[in-house]
Amino acid sequence: MSGTLVLVRHGQSEWNLKNLFTGWKDPDLTELGIEEAKTGARALKETGLTFDVAFTSVLIRAQHTLDLIMDGTGQTDLPVIRDQALNERDYGDLAGLNKDDARAKWGEEQVHIWRRSYDVPPPGGESLRDTGARVWPYYMTEILPRVLRGETVLVAAHGNSLRSLVMILDRLSREEIVSLNLATGVPMVYRLNADSTVASKEVLGDMSKAH
Repeated sequence: MSGTLVLVRHGQSEWNLKNLFTGWKDPDLTELGIEEAKTGARALKETGLTFDVAFTSVLIRAQHTLDLIMDGTGQTDLPVIRDQALNERDYGDLAGLNKDDARAKWGEEQVHIWRRSYDVPPPGGESLRDTGARVWPYYMTEILPRVLRGETVLVAAHGNSLRSLVMILDRLSREEIVSLNLATGVPMVYRLNADSTVASKEVLGDMSKAH
């Protein structure tokens, strides 16, 4: 019997609030982000899921979200594996810049291409395809085998690292994935078949706040 994979994007970070490109920079959650993570934890607790292991990135906003979920579900002794393979997309020279300032410097069209194209990276950074190139092998070797053994696995990570996973799980095209936004703090529960395809997907919470 195959297991369950739960993906959660971290709650709002301080730099999300300030409209800054974040990437591998390491701001923590805002008060709203903390509440979003707690809301996600409550939704997960209601499902009755008991996790076997959790994965997260090396960035504090994802780790803090995971801690709040573990606490809120009463599973604080959960083994946690942290790896930079699950980090947010690296925005390179854009990291730390206000998005409006970046548009003023490079032009709205160019910044839009960097943000929303599949395979055009910003200067010194990663495209979504580049992000997937490190997320997918990690998923295939470290996460998926556990799910296929019947474990229930929690992954608390970032908008773009999780979009890379959703792309293969939901079998989305390049065009579909670049227009997909994942809500902060909202768990996505995947139950997988033995061949690693998706048997069912449930989103726990209000997707209207996706941005």
